[in-house]
Amino acid sequence: MSDSFVRRFIFEGLDIRGAVVRLGDAWQQMQAGREYQPTVAQLLGETAAVTALIAGQLKQPGRLTLQLRGNGPIQLLVMDCNEQLQMRGMARSNPVVLPAPVPELLGAHQGGQLMMSLDMPDARQPYQSYVPMVGDSIAAIFEHYLEQSEQQPSRLFATAAPKAAACLFLQKMPAADQHDEDGWLRITHLASTVKPAELLELDTESLLTRLFHEDMDQRGIRIYDPRPIVYHCPEDRAKVSDMIRSLGRADAETILAEHGEILIRDDICNRDYRFSPEDVAALFACSEGKALN
Repeated sequence: MSDSFVRRFIFEGLDIRGAVVRLGDAWQQMQAGREYQPTVAQLLGETAAVTALIAGQLKQPGRLTLQLRGNGPIQLLVMDCNEQLQMRGMARSNPVVLPAPVPELLGAHQGGQLMMSLDMPDARQPYQSYVPMVGDSIAAIFEHYLEQSEQQPSRLFATAAPKAAACLFLQKMPAADQHDEDGWLRITHLASTVKPAELLELDTESLLTRLFHEDMDQRGIRIYDPRPIVYHCPEDRAKVSDMIRSLGRADAETILAEHGEILIRDDICNRDYRFSPEDVAALFACSEGKALN
């Protein structure tokens, strides 16, 4: 089994559903060459795990983008994931970020916002929603967002370390109280005892057994097959070439005259695209040749 996955489960007879997300290689690849400070990496890893959880609910082709943007020491956390659970992401912060409460780090009280964008192939434009950052942790911020958007009580527990990131999700469904009026309170209380090391290290069955063994024995829990998550940030020089063509030859040559090359920075994939005068001349010669034909 991949070491980066989302695995859903449901409590039989309780009408409570949940999921475990674990990011291993996918999280390590996302950090490679970035040199994030520990505080920044912690928040980005937790955001990555929650993004995979939400993207795993997409029922049709689409791309989910989540942004936490504010005026704190960490100005931006952005994650991008499609329905195939191919994901990428990045953080932007001050050169030095010292440990502090999450709302302070993100500038939540200075106009900070959580933005969710969903881009579907058959939609004219992406659906976007903006909500304030409410909560004292990444998990709490997204817990509040999910409760507002899905109108169902939810709980999230997230953590991250250099080699892995993870989250545990629980959601109360409409008939839960009819099955067991104390069920939601009991399950969420047990879940709140989870330790970061358990989220990061235990396999799904062991984690759920550790937290909910009595309910698993008495009522049962159905655990679904894992869905793999991969880091996906392929080079796309053709797309960047089209961007340069869209500038027009005159503007492109002006940039070349000033800088000696055209440099396009792809922040989310941590990659530079460089075009020499010869590269640019070839781009426009090719496009002009096609126009003549």
